[in-house]
Amino acid sequence: MDVESTLLDAEERMEKAMAVLMRDFSKLRTGRASTALVEDIKADYYGTPTPIGQMASIAVPDSRTITIQPWDKGGLAAVEKALLKSDLGLTPVNDGKIVRIVMPPLTEERRKELVKVARKYSEESRIAVRNVRRDANENLKKFEKDKQITEDELKKGAEDVQKLTDRFVADVDKKCVAKEKEIMDI
Repeated sequence: MDVESTLLDAEERMEKAMAVLMRDFSKLRTGRASTALVEDIKADYYGTPTPIGQMASIAVPDSRTITIQPWDKGGLAAVEKALLKSDLGLTPVNDGKIVRIVMPPLTEERRKELVKVARKYSEESRIAVRNVRRDANENLKKFEKDKQITEDELKKGAEDVQKLTDRFVADVDKKCVAKEKEIMDI
């Protein structure tokens, strides 16, 4: 490996941290129905914890409703039970064929809690980006110690890693502000 491959590896790992942040943000409730809210919730399906997205078709017929139709009717009760146990605070309605979830409007207090969760996800993402920076800098120092690169190349590589880190941290901050605005919009 060299300086360039270290930078490419760092950028790739930082992009993965951003992807995790976006996945976490998609699961945050904003008053609009989204399949991402329920697809990863695990239901006890014949003794095996199975994500709802793997055992049912999930649809959003309108902006406030999610419908879940298990492919096997035996999974209907398990889906309903899993939704009740989840921390989403939603009440499923079972009509014998489909489980419907109507999204109630968010209260001001709940919106503020969701903003705190969004900030927590953002901080975790910033930490992940900084950890990648630390790893990249350690690699560069190791290359310099092993005489694979010069001290000037080490300095230039560290500057490039810092620029990359600054870019990703700014992107995390921008996405966090946008998510907070989306959550607080009524």
